[in-house]
Amino acid sequence: MKIGFVVNDVATEKSVYTTTRLAMTAHRMGHEAYHMGIGDFAYEADGSLSARARTASSKSYKSLERYLADVQKPDVEQRLRVDEFDVVMLRFDPADDAEENPWAGNAGVAFGQLFAAAGVLVVNDPTSLANALSKAYFQHFPEIVRPRTLICRDEEMIEQFVADLGGRAVLKPLQGSGGSGVFLVNSKESPNLSQIIEAISRDGYVVTQEYLPEAKSGDIRMFVMNGRPLEVDGQVAAFRRVSQSDDLRSNMSTGGKAQKVKITDDMLEMVEAVRPKLIADGMTLVGLDIVGDKLMEVNVFSPGGFGSCEQLYGIDFVPRVIEDLERKVSVRRHYSDIPNVRLATL
Repeated sequence: MKIGFVVNDVATEKSVYTTTRLAMTAHRMGHEAYHMGIGDFAYEADGSLSARARTASSKSYKSLERYLADVQKPDVEQRLRVDEFDVVMLRFDPADDAEENPWAGNAGVAFGQLFAAAGVLVVNDPTSLANALSKAYFQHFPEIVRPRTLICRDEEMIEQFVADLGGRAVLKPLQGSGGSGVFLVNSKESPNLSQIIEAISRDGYVVTQEYLPEAKSGDIRMFVMNGRPLEVDGQVAAFRRVSQSDDLRSNMSTGGKAQKVKITDDMLEMVEAVRPKLIADGMTLVGLDIVGDKLMEVNVFSPGGFGSCEQLYGIDFVPRVIEDLERKVSVRRHYSDIPNVRLATL
């Protein structure tokens, strides 16, 4: 296969990122793997699509650091026609560009839609990703798996909802991810509630959710592929993320620590509950963030943590993802009329 990995910016990628693992594994498995940034695309005057792309030159690599260093060399960039690719995997995080490049998220999914129209398999499905650019997408999943939630900009409504929740709630912006702009409101913080609402609402809508006491023990990231837990040799790709401070956020990007986790029947029931929508939306690979018996988020853009899974269980889950893409490309060759959104989770 010729496979492209779309990131925010190739120059700012890091070797620990799951995208780097995916690309190097694809390279090791004999595929042509290319990195492309959101700003590297062109819709040309003749209607064709092209992209500035980077690939590694050596046949084999022993480290992610060396692989990425070769990809980031300035002299390896080349312009390729997008219709040459078999697969394009959208692996950018809109929140990373929200301040400096607010156009990037919309551009990423818009070009993804053009790639799919050109016959390239694009995962996750770009039309569904366009709907997932805000946290309102999460509200389309079954109510039984979601915390009680209010989304509005009305300070009085938010204050009343927090009171109804017993004075404890989590407030965050409708746009964004990675734990940025997340506040825990309790009796200690209640005098500052007005200022917190004002700060968040400057950038749009405020999401107010019930606080789940189990969050003290961190949250669980579980990888789901084609609507089912990603499993290799009987082990599900999942781990608990625990904050190393009093910080509410347990994201690995904010210093969270990874721990082994036992998959429970309740977790599997949550996957069953969200599976129909994930499949219908063409969400090939997602990360479910679980606290207690609720989902806190469905990460559909760039779920990370394969490195943590490998360290914890001694299992490399990445080849299974590449093998799944191989299978989908083979299906596309025989059934070219299958829509992208259906093939993505087939």
